[in-house]
Amino acid sequence: MDPATRLDQNHELSLKEFPYIIRWRDDRCTRCGRCTAVCPVSAIEAAPHVHRRVFSEGTVPSPKAQREIVHVVRQVTDIDRYCTGCGSCTLVCPNEAIEPEYNPRHKFLTYKNRGGVPFRRGGRRNDPAPSTIDQLKFTRISMLTDPALDAGRHEFRIRTLLGRNLPPEQLPLKARGGRLVVSKSGGFIPPVREIYPIRIGSMSIGALSPHMWEGLAMGVAYLNEVEGMPVVMCTGEGGIPPRLLKSRFAKYFILQIASGYFGWDEIVHAIPEMSEDPAAIEIKYGQGAKPGDGGLLMAYKVLKLIARIRGVPEFVDLASPPTHQTKYSIEEAVAKMIQSMSMAWGFRVPVYPKISGTKTAMAVLNNLARNPYAGALCIDGEDGGTGAAYNVSMDKMGHPIASNIRDCYLDLVAQGKQNELPLIAAGGMGKTGNLAANAAAMIMLGASAVDTGKYIMQAAAWCFGDERNRCNLCNTGRCPRGITTQDPKLYRRLDPDRVAERVVEVFKAADVELRKIFAPLGRSTELPIGMSDALGAADSEIAERLQISHVV
Repeated sequence: MDPATRLDQNHELSLKEFPYIIRWRDDRCTRCGRCTAVCPVSAIEAAPHVHRRVFSEGTVPSPKAQREIVHVVRQVTDIDRYCTGCGSCTLVCPNEAIEPEYNPRHKFLTYKNRGGVPFRRGGRRNDPAPSTIDQLKFTRISMLTDPALDAGRHEFRIRTLLGRNLPPEQLPLKARGGRLVVSKSGGFIPPVREIYPIRIGSMSIGALSPHMWEGLAMGVAYLNEVEGMPVVMCTGEGGIPPRLLKSRFAKYFILQIASGYFGWDEIVHAIPEMSEDPAAIEIKYGQGAKPGDGGLLMAYKVLKLIARIRGVPEFVDLASPPTHQTKYSIEEAVAKMIQSMSMAWGFRVPVYPKISGTKTAMAVLNNLARNPYAGALCIDGEDGGTGAAYNVSMDKMGHPIASNIRDCYLDLVAQGKQNELPLIAAGGMGKTGNLAANAAAMIMLGASAVDTGKYIMQAAAWCFGDERNRCNLCNTGRCPRGITTQDPKLYRRLDPDRVAERVVEVFKAADVELRKIFAPLGRSTELPIGMSDALGAADSEIAERLQISHVV
């Protein structure tokens, strides 16, 4: 080997530096080529391998060496084609001959920044430790003095209100002849929607594939019209297909307007032709996975359909600024945006902002509490997922949602407005599969509803991603499941009918679990919002911070 070749090899990495190592079994492999064809990052390849075999023959054996060429499947050591552990190769292998194995001693974070560009990924933060929400327990069980309900046979109505709930004395209503009528002096009655307390959080058509988004939309429509569960779904930034916008199904969607204003020309022009008002308008100022950062839809996701919906050219990066550029401050932005969006729909639709979990959340809340047109406040905690963010933002920035919601709720209690302005919690709901338990815990800490996003992708479309940076190719457009890609070859792997079916199953199962949790509290017709005496935590610091019981 010449010196130049040795120097080149000295600048390569071994497989032990990578987060996942491919385990390939020669004795089982039939060399069918399915694994190499399906790998979304080309981390494995078929290659010839020179094998030296030593053998002996004859009555007087003498060792002989023979070289033969065999074909193998090998893992590449190019850091730009590192294995993400998605397991697509295992899924298609007919003989279970290949499987990625997590390497806990990897040093990938040391080598990931290439060309001076920080590592960017999709998914959620890499934190295998249990979150605060998962450490909460429901400790208040009614017995003889306050009988519990039968979760299986009692009639429940698990609903919450989206929109400002004025106290009776502030409503411009008078009792006349046994009926409530609007007083002559008039007054503003805020619009309110009755919804299910678990919502599908903002994921845009563009970040999600057409089949994935269609499956979610069909599932939401079925839940509302067949199952009688008023589940709503946020569109994310970028608008929705015009045909859906003008249909009767628009009432099941929350339209999001973000700092890029993508898709809003089409929405505004469609208002006169809309047969139904949307469920609400969400004004996005930040998201928990990358607080203080704007949105980004990469050029290779902006194909013809997405470009038409968003009103932009094809194959261009669509970057949203970190703030709404036309507003001077958060106070001005909230006031002007909420008022203008309310006026656009004749004050018939609840309008509210979505912000990142942060220490400044209470400042925004106090501003909203004085704004009669503010319909709610959605706070997205640090465990929220995203389709594209820098690794440092996802792992090192943000605020936990539990303490943020608790602080905001207690602030409303101090103002006597805890039943007036709904708080919506997002970020990490269902992170370990306990969606209903997480939702119930956040409700008891003060939230009126919760948003879930990545859990729905994992449950409805069998997403491979996890909190050990497994798969998490959402930002690359190479999602092996067809969830977050605009490549027809990939998203055709996903059946929207099966996605819709799974969405319905997930929400029906969550409904049963919520009944199991609320029944011992004796709650069947109203949510236990702020009922923190029902919660406990074995961790004394968590209990003290959230002002709940310390149980061991």
